[in-house]
Amino acid sequence: MVDYSKWKNIEISDDEDDTHPNIDTPSLFRWRHQARVERMAELELEKDELKKSKQSWHARIIDCKERMKKNEAKDDEVEQELEKLEKEGKELDRKEEELMKKEKKMPWNVDTISKPGFEKTVLNKKPERKQDENLSEEQRELNMKNFVKENEKLCKQYGMLRKYDDSKRFLTQHPHLVCDETANYLVIWSINLEMEEKHELMAHVAHQCICMQYMLVLAKQLDVDPRACIGSFFSKIQNCVPEYRQQFETDIEDFKERIKKRAQEKIKEALAEAEEEERKARLGPGGLDPLEVFDTLPEELKACFESRDTELLQKTIAEMPVEEAKHHMKRCVDSGLWVPNAADANEDNAKSKSTEIDSPTESPKEKEDKEPIYTGVSLDDLD
Repeated sequence: MVDYSKWKNIEISDDEDDTHPNIDTPSLFRWRHQARVERMAELELEKDELKKSKQSWHARIIDCKERMKKNEAKDDEVEQELEKLEKEGKELDRKEEELMKKEKKMPWNVDTISKPGFEKTVLNKKPERKQDENLSEEQRELNMKNFVKENEKLCKQYGMLRKYDDSKRFLTQHPHLVCDETANYLVIWSINLEMEEKHELMAHVAHQCICMQYMLVLAKQLDVDPRACIGSFFSKIQNCVPEYRQQFETDIEDFKERIKKRAQEKIKEALAEAEEEERKARLGPGGLDPLEVFDTLPEELKACFESRDTELLQKTIAEMPVEEAKHHMKRCVDSGLWVPNAADANEDNAKSKSTEIDSPTESPKEKEDKEPIYTGVSLDDLD
């Protein structure tokens, strides 16, 4: 049967006592508390004195027994001293027993009713922030390339997670992912997904990117390493006030709008770059674009090139003013619309190409003027 009698002798705390209205209650409580503390201090002092006495008695009786073995003094004196020490030891045992009874009879209070089973102190060292503000752009770019090369798969796994608990567990297992490089990679990935018209997946990756950016901002505010903010952020976002949640959702929507705008800009830049490459590919020997040159030609010359009619071209050139004809034909040559000296090619090729005709013999005047020679067209036609 369980003995509950020890719980009957408990000194009730001061705030549970009923006092008379004429008594100064705070003063009474202070007096009771002081008296209890003094009683406990006296008891501890008695225990310390008894402990010291027993240690001294133990050392003396050991010394006495050693002297008896070595016969360093008369046996009668040593025996008398040993007998005296034994009586003193019995007296110390009696005092210890009385002290234990006295301590047992004392009522329990808030200081003695329980004792800590164990104590443990853990000092968490504050992680130092990485000092990368002074890195050059080349070094930052190199770090980003190395990071993506080593952690691209992990970054994509994090970007595809949907639950906060899963994200927290994943980042706890891979804390090195909480850095600017991961946030930058998620931004680039979001832009590429938007350009590929994968809008729902882009929105999800954008959410994960904002979570990463919030952790980085929190680390900067607390001046700690971002890895130390994983638990803090997810605890805060899962148990946040409505205002914080609203701000978080607003940041996500603003970020998605910026992603969409940047994706449209990159598409326009890609189209412009493709058009520029196509234009460079079709430039003629003089560096002019044949399409641009064709658009600037008079309608009668356009009709000649569209129909590939050489006789019509000769007739049209002859009817035009000399300077204007020279200007347009030179631009046609520089753009590749018209190839001079095409008659020097093989006769078989000349027959198969209706635009190629024999060039007439140059006159001495033409050699002196050093005018360019156009296939199927002579300066005599311009006079």
